[in-house]
Amino acid sequence: MSNLSKEKKYNRIITILSIVLPLAVAALFGIKIDVELPVFLPPIYASTNALTAVLLVFAVVAIKKGNRKLHERLINVAISLSVLFLVLYVLYHMTSDSTSYQGAYRNLYLVILISHIVLSVVVIPFVLVTYVRGLLGKFDAHKKIAKFTFPLWLYVAVTGVVVYLMISPYY
Repeated sequence: MSNLSKEKKYNRIITILSIVLPLAVAALFGIKIDVELPVFLPPIYASTNALTAVLLVFAVVAIKKGNRKLHERLINVAISLSVLFLVLYVLYHMTSDSTSYQGAYRNLYLVILISHIVLSVVVIPFVLVTYVRGLLGKFDAHKKIAKFTFPLWLYVAVTGVVVYLMISPYY
């Protein structure tokens, strides 16, 4: 299969995932399961966000130093952690009632939370397209989009931690 046909195939998958994932997450929020989980998930999925942020920074440092293999490994782990975050996040919200922020900085919290949620949807196709371009060896195109993907993904990962730290006293 040629790179062009592989790219077309990947682009179809990216389009489907970019639409289906946010819709599925939204739909799953409407489902409540009466199960008590053996662990409290928010600090765990906040930790996956924190580790993702650190790995993204190290991945950029690695590629700037010319270490493509390390860059690839770090990005693969960061993507895996993002998937793990999503699974844990949905699982938590399907099994627990939502917690509302009660602090003095409610407006700031809401701005951070809303921007985090919106950009977590926006970043999906960016991450996938950037990944596929690297996978296919289209490094110039990869680098062009990565300039946008990196700060978006980093923002989503960091604000996920900030949202957790702000809401955690109210659990």
